[in-house]
Amino acid sequence: MKSSLEQLPSGYEPAFSVNLQKDKKLAFLVNLIALALAAVMAIPMHFRIPIQTLFDFSDGLALYLIRFGTLLVALLAYIVLHEAVHGITMKLFGCHRVKFGFTGLYAYAGTEEYLFKWPYLVVALAPVILWGVVFAVLCCVVPTSWWVYILQIMNISGAAGHLYVTIRFLPLPRSTLVQDQGVSMTVFRPSDKE
Repeated sequence: MKSSLEQLPSGYEPAFSVNLQKDKKLAFLVNLIALALAAVMAIPMHFRIPIQTLFDFSDGLALYLIRFGTLLVALLAYIVLHEAVHGITMKLFGCHRVKFGFTGLYAYAGTEEYLFKWPYLVVALAPVILWGVVFAVLCCVVPTSWWVYILQIMNISGAAGHLYVTIRFLPLPRSTLVQDQGVSMTVFRPSDKE
């Protein structure tokens, strides 16, 4: 079976849509999940290394500003690389056209094409898994520090929407198709009429 299709096959109908830009209740829920994930990660770290150390100027203001600037650049690079992983996995599953963008709230990778359920879940989870491993290794290599751990917190908590979608999609049949245009997605299921 192919992983993606350029056209919606006959016999499929829309099941539901997810649009965090328009569905304010869902956006609130996903952001609440993200905050909870960040707290679950940050609180234990605080007891290992107090968060105040993040604001330690004992090495001098210049070195602090270099570390802070490096963190900001790393966070921006992470956002771009996260979306690149979505785009690469879409391409690997046969999508011909992938588009990237930024809405002001969300960066995204999307396509007009249709992915079957399991390939779509791989696309959704690939960045959090890949970067989760990379940041876990960095946290082990770099002296224990909030500076690297913040990237991991962003990676895990920023995946709240992907985790929500994954949980919602798990009970759906394998033949389910997803059209993820980046800012919104529509899920299609085989029609009962066919």
